[in-house]
Amino acid sequence: MQIDTTFDFRTEIGPGRDPDACSPTLRRYHKLLWSKPLPDGRDFTLSDARWAQYLHHRSDLGEFRMTSDTIAATYTLRQNPAVRRILASLPEEDHAAFRAKAYTIAGFLIFPANTPGRTGRTINQDRGCDPRISDRIDLTLECIRRHYLAQPSPLASTLARYADFFALFGGFSDYVDFFLLNDLVSQDASAVHFFLPLNFAASGLPANADAYRAYRERMLAFLDARSRRIEAFAKAAESNGQ
Repeated sequence: MQIDTTFDFRTEIGPGRDPDACSPTLRRYHKLLWSKPLPDGRDFTLSDARWAQYLHHRSDLGEFRMTSDTIAATYTLRQNPAVRRILASLPEEDHAAFRAKAYTIAGFLIFPANTPGRTGRTINQDRGCDPRISDRIDLTLECIRRHYLAQPSPLASTLARYADFFALFGGFSDYVDFFLLNDLVSQDASAVHFFLPLNFAASGLPANADAYRAYRERMLAFLDARSRRIEAFAKAAESNGQ
């Protein structure tokens, strides 16, 4: 399995286009990484046929249409006035370096999209639109952890609409293992490591330049760790002839 964890997906699609929708390499990497046995041994092969729109699985497990989403929000392209003022006080070269790392495979994940008959906003949409989450993967993962425990969270109703998808993994620890998110949780997956202190009563956006620097530092450390984890997974899969 050939995965280049340094490849910036923006380089193959041109300026202003969305790698989630337009990068063929990102789609191929998602298919390679996440087409594998589930924790109970059942197969979760993904199709990237043209009719599938992005990635698709249909079997006796059910039907699942999957889409890509960034999990490495840099906020450097946001129009929020408060965020723009914070970012304007920091060097542009630091923002560019952050974006370059964020647009590699470690900065992306797949989530279920709507299948026929399912209505309402998707996980991708709600995690981006809810100000308490603000596209942060640490806060999203905390909501998913609480989903498995049947506890309330800002995304509870949205995640409940996709209960069939999350049931595929059995529990939170196995979900984390499957998607190689281990570096964002404690060793026993009982707690999420937050980039900034957890406060679902407030905005998930960094409140000032110091908070943004702390967020960026922790996000970059996570991306480096997940890159190494993806490399190890791909090497093991290649050794096994995959």
